[in-house]
Amino acid sequence: MVIGLLEANYAFDSAEAVVLWLTVGFVAALVITSVLLFVAMKKDVAFKAMKYMVWELAFYALIVGITMLIMQLVKRTSEGYLTENYLNADVITYVLIPLLVLFGVLLASAVALLVTGAKKPEKRRLVAIICGSVALCALIAAAVTIGIYYAKHIVNDGYYDTDQTNLNQTALYVSAGVLVAGAIAAVFLLDRKNKAAFDSRCIALAGITVAISFVLSYVKLWEMPQGGSITFVSLLPIMLFAYIYGPKKGVLVGLIYGIMQAMQDTYIIHPAQFLLDYPIAFAMIGFAGVFKNVAALDKLPQVKFVLGAILAGALRFIAHVLSGVFAFGAYAIDAGQNNFWLYSLGYNSFVFADIALVVVAGAIVFSSKAFVKQIDRYAHDKEKASAEDGQNETATDGE
Repeated sequence: MVIGLLEANYAFDSAEAVVLWLTVGFVAALVITSVLLFVAMKKDVAFKAMKYMVWELAFYALIVGITMLIMQLVKRTSEGYLTENYLNADVITYVLIPLLVLFGVLLASAVALLVTGAKKPEKRRLVAIICGSVALCALIAAAVTIGIYYAKHIVNDGYYDTDQTNLNQTALYVSAGVLVAGAIAAVFLLDRKNKAAFDSRCIALAGITVAISFVLSYVKLWEMPQGGSITFVSLLPIMLFAYIYGPKKGVLVGLIYGIMQAMQDTYIIHPAQFLLDYPIAFAMIGFAGVFKNVAALDKLPQVKFVLGAILAGALRFIAHVLSGVFAFGAYAIDAGQNNFWLYSLGYNSFVFADIALVVVAGAIVFSSKAFVKQIDRYAHDKEKASAEDGQNETATDGE
């Protein structure tokens, strides 16, 4: 058993190291090639070449992401891993499998919307409602099964739930509910004028950005002992998507990415804690695009992005802090800290280091006038396509 565990851990750690350097090298090669293209060729030609490179990166991310996710699941479902981490085998049945089902539903929904948008755009709204309802049911089911696992193995377990650690269920549910309600109200208030639909192009770009972000999340520059890490600008692609399409779609894509993170870096002991640390925390990344339409900053697009990224990082930080205070007090006790708030604030400050790298990279990218011009052109094409789709749907309804 011990030998099997060591072999599995060694294989996965070796694979992570390979992915780290391979991904850094691949991205660096794309960046250098892009710069050379802009210097040596016309900008329009360079952008066309970059589109092909983005598709290459997306294909690479898809293959590597699936491979790493499979290896992660094999490692986390091994008997040796469960024993080493004091986990019961029920974690597979009540936590990992429901998360896999939820991820499968989301993936199938994306494919269904993509196909419908391409072949029967007039049916897209109906398919979106059906897919959204099924995905919501899968999310609720996952939360329920995690609740069953909590009731069977965490309540009064002598570690997470004791008189000292005080795992506060009421506070967790209230925190999750307030953040969800606040996020929904904020995105509809801040993005109320955005009428762009979830068309085929949007879904394709969402899939590309999530795939690239997921692979970059394996390039860990620093890993925290109880979950969380500083990565190689893994959130930049999703923030760029949120900047282009606005907070409503950005929040939804961030939520999907958060569910993928739950399978990659699983620290789940309670349904509300799961929501706070994964879907809610990463959904907040979608707020990176809230300053895009601030007219006073039109000449400073890099400032728009930086402000949005800082806001998104701060909101993610709040979700993690609340989870740490009300669910993981045991870690504070282990560290000799009786003030759960101070411990959680300090521990989760890694989020700002992670966001700082994204801010620097984003500021550099948005300092390019050619890039900003291309983003604006893409946004204009997106709005035009959405308007045409709306007219087509109206004409179809009339028939």
